[in-house]
Amino acid sequence: MDFSLVVILCTLILSAFFSGMEIAYVSSNKVHLAIEKKQKGFISKILQKITKRPSKFIATMLIGNNIALVIYGFFMGDLLMNFIHTLDVVAPNGFLALFIQTLISTIVILVTAEFLPKVFFQIYANSLVKLFALPGYIFYLLFSVVSEFVIWISDQLLKLIFKTEGDHVQLNFSKVELGNYISEQMEIVKTEDDVDSEIQIFQNALDFSDVKSREVLIPRTEIVAVPLDTSPKEISELFTKTGLSKILVFNNNIDDISGYVHSFELFKKPKTLKNILIPVVFVPETMLIKDVLNILTKKSKSIAVVIDEYGGTSGILTVEDIIEELFGEIEDEHDKLILTEKIIAENHFLFSTRLEVDYLNETYKLKLPESENYETLGGMIVSFTEDIPDQGEVVAFEDYTFNIVEVSETKIELVEVKWTPEV
Repeated sequence: MDFSLVVILCTLILSAFFSGMEIAYVSSNKVHLAIEKKQKGFISKILQKITKRPSKFIATMLIGNNIALVIYGFFMGDLLMNFIHTLDVVAPNGFLALFIQTLISTIVILVTAEFLPKVFFQIYANSLVKLFALPGYIFYLLFSVVSEFVIWISDQLLKLIFKTEGDHVQLNFSKVELGNYISEQMEIVKTEDDVDSEIQIFQNALDFSDVKSREVLIPRTEIVAVPLDTSPKEISELFTKTGLSKILVFNNNIDDISGYVHSFELFKKPKTLKNILIPVVFVPETMLIKDVLNILTKKSKSIAVVIDEYGGTSGILTVEDIIEELFGEIEDEHDKLILTEKIIAENHFLFSTRLEVDYLNETYKLKLPESENYETLGGMIVSFTEDIPDQGEVVAFEDYTFNIVEVSETKIELVEVKWTPEV
């Protein structure tokens, strides 16, 4: 093989390496890198060294890439010019020959040493940074003096012209990167039982700041409430029957809640509920649950009434509901709601419509459409039909068939889901 071709091939490989490592270093998950650096082994020590000063490593890759491009340009230009001189049509025209030479060499370098390696290294950034850490470190040492000089020049210009500090950049990881890393770890395990509880809590904590009240409230159809004129004896019997410790009290209707009564207050033997009525906190549906928790804590309350845009009652939110968003389901002696979720056959299920769509997608690997307009399976079906379907009715949507198994006057209770995914 001709010496020029060997040099061109080597410079293309080096340029692809430098370009790829630069984008991989910047695009890699910083949480993943931080964990890899804490591991024992030779590569971990290399990662510690090249990530200690991010700007120096990036400068090293840029210097290496520029050197490779200069050498490539020299040999590629000479090779192309010799080839062009053999063409009788192009050779006499110097400008045309130069244009063709520049066009060909530019296309080759952009495709083979810039675009393709950058795309590839960006997709597999975490793996490739670790895989090529050693050769990257060799060039890091080889161009150390040059990169230090370039960084020093850059720092002086930044201080002189822009009045800013120079090389103090650290690639700290963000909330998004932390969330992505945890999601990757959760996808590795095959079943939910295998997910470490600490990882699950971490994931919940990351999502916690974005959860709105309407996503976790107890809907108004499931609220246990009594009129204000209810006698203490009657509400005492209701406490015994339901097993609840708190019951809401309304004035005229459920949209006019006055407060709630705690079962312990009945030991004071009140004559009316007004004497033991505890005020509630009212919050809008759009309020974040972290803000609701803050309000409840400051006011020493345990229940918030969630209201819609018209001032009507959407549901209630308790401190327990909010805590469950972080630590998962908290069962007590009063938790009696059991939601049906049964696999009948492959891609054939029986579900309670209270189950959330994102939970079903994650647990059963479905692809049910998610929207801000609904949270539950029942809400999704009603959103499609714009009505409450009758029992036995079949609703078809995209690749899904929903057979309504059980309904009440106000909502769908149970549905049979068949999924026919496209091949």
